[in-house]
Amino acid sequence: MSNNHDDDDSIYSESRKRNQRILAWTLVIALVLGGGGAAVLGLILN
Repeated sequence: MSNNHDDDDSIYSESRKRNQRILAWTLVIALVLGGGGAAVLGLILN
């Protein structure tokens, strides 16, 4: 039974890692598009 529990933990861990990676990339892209876009617009308007 402990083997099944270990398998469940590893599956959950992999899924969580994948979700964290997706979330991290989403944040990076949002920062680049939002912050970077605002910075570029600021430079152009100035």
